[in-house]
Amino acid sequence: MSLEALTVGRVGVDLYPEQSGVPLAEVATFAKSLGGTATNVAVAAARLGRRTAVLTKVGPDGFGGYVRQALSGFGVSPKFVGCAPGLQTPVVFCALDPPADPPLLFYRAPTAPDLTITEDEVPWEVVASVPLLWVTGTGVSAEPARTTQRKMLARRGRREHTVLDLDYRPMFWPGVESARAEIGWMLDHVSVAVGNRAEAEVAVGSADPDEAASRMLARGVTLAVIKKGADGVLVATPEGRWTVPPRPVEVVCGLGAGDGFGGALIHGLLSGWDPVRLATYANAAGALVASRLACADAMPGASEIEELL
Repeated sequence: MSLEALTVGRVGVDLYPEQSGVPLAEVATFAKSLGGTATNVAVAAARLGRRTAVLTKVGPDGFGGYVRQALSGFGVSPKFVGCAPGLQTPVVFCALDPPADPPLLFYRAPTAPDLTITEDEVPWEVVASVPLLWVTGTGVSAEPARTTQRKMLARRGRREHTVLDLDYRPMFWPGVESARAEIGWMLDHVSVAVGNRAEAEVAVGSADPDEAASRMLARGVTLAVIKKGADGVLVATPEGRWTVPPRPVEVVCGLGAGDGFGGALIHGLLSGWDPVRLATYANAAGALVASRLACADAMPGASEIEELL
């Protein structure tokens, strides 16, 4: 069967403390899980029945083998997972303290394999024809991935369902201005943009959801999605804008909630849903992930989302 969505970017192995609410120095044991924004989003969409793949790279190590096996187990094609000789598959430690916004410790030195994707490793016909392409802000934080992702968007030609996950991580950038320039360039080449208030401020210079959405629409984006945390989600199109209320849950781990949101957003876009239904469904998916531990393993199925709604 043909692919419905291709995500591009970060992959890693997440190590979660099995003791909650304590600093990393006091954690005794960790649990392993598949992670990385683009990877989690592909998994989340696959859980909802979508045929997905992720374009990324790993190291020639045991964790790289684990990534491919885990993707296959989740129903995500590992066909476009390359290998970067001399580099290691990234590992990320998470401290569940506080659980709503746990700090992350990234091991991606000297660089991450997913930032070494070159144009020779891109399935260009897939990029041009796949119903939905998902790129990230992190993907343009370093070369050669920056140039590669730019060329992918140019080849895509801003066709429908070309999605930018703002995905701003300050530790991957020399400063806000460089991030704004690179992520801003992508805004001019996508049809959908999604991120939280802090990421919107980096991308367009305003943390005010309405103003940020207006600036994105002015640059040609046809759907802007601004996640406002406890204040819900703003969705804006050239025809109007709406705020979807939050879905209260007891937070176990805030990591991955945005990726669960993203996978549900993919499902809704491919289903042709209106903006309010899109945001309502995606918000519920994100809430379910926040109420669980781990990222990829926590992504909900359609029946779970519908039950919560």
